[in-house]
Amino acid sequence: MGAAMRGERTRAIVLRRTNYGESDRILNVITPLGRRSVMARGVRKQNSKLTGGVELFTVSDVVITTGKGDLGILTSARPIQFYRRILTDYDRLQFGYEAINLTARASETIDEPEWYDVLTETLGALDTLEIPLQLIQSWFYLRYAELTGSELNLAYDVAGQALDGTKMYMYDINEKGLRLAEQGDIGSSQIKLLRIMSSRPLTTVALIGGTQALLPDIWLLCRQHASV
Repeated sequence: MGAAMRGERTRAIVLRRTNYGESDRILNVITPLGRRSVMARGVRKQNSKLTGGVELFTVSDVVITTGKGDLGILTSARPIQFYRRILTDYDRLQFGYEAINLTARASETIDEPEWYDVLTETLGALDTLEIPLQLIQSWFYLRYAELTGSELNLAYDVAGQALDGTKMYMYDINEKGLRLAEQGDIGSSQIKLLRIMSSRPLTTVALIGGTQALLPDIWLLCRQHASV
């Protein structure tokens, strides 16, 4: 292969697939290098060598060569990890689709390599059935908010006062932050877990015990904050 045709080799997760012509597909993928749009020629043919590497919920080793404009050509796609257990649980499957769709939408305007890491960790956790779904969702929503420029403030409340571990708070959806509230449902335990979730890999957070009772309130807060 000549220097002009040398490909970019990376890992990729498919975000969107659009049929094109009789046997091709245009793919949007997220990689450690950022988002890419590629043409997968002949991928819908029965004997295509690309087929297994362009399935959803799969991390693949891919080679992308230069095509026309911003559309690259997918010349190789070898599956490395297929998260098959996601398919066995309806709720996990639905959130897997949601995480992929949110990543696809956000990365159109915010093309950050971190999307690949966030999505890989999320899919890996969804594939590990022992990790609570609400924990996975909460972690993803926090990271999604951060990457889209709306990181949750876990140091100060909406009035600018430092969060106090002896007091209770509620989430203010209009101010997108925590507000002091005597009857609030967010206390020191929830704030501590949120801080860990916002700064640690999901696999690390999953090792923390005693979080199950905290998750319903944290999940609701994180989902509201991500505004998804």
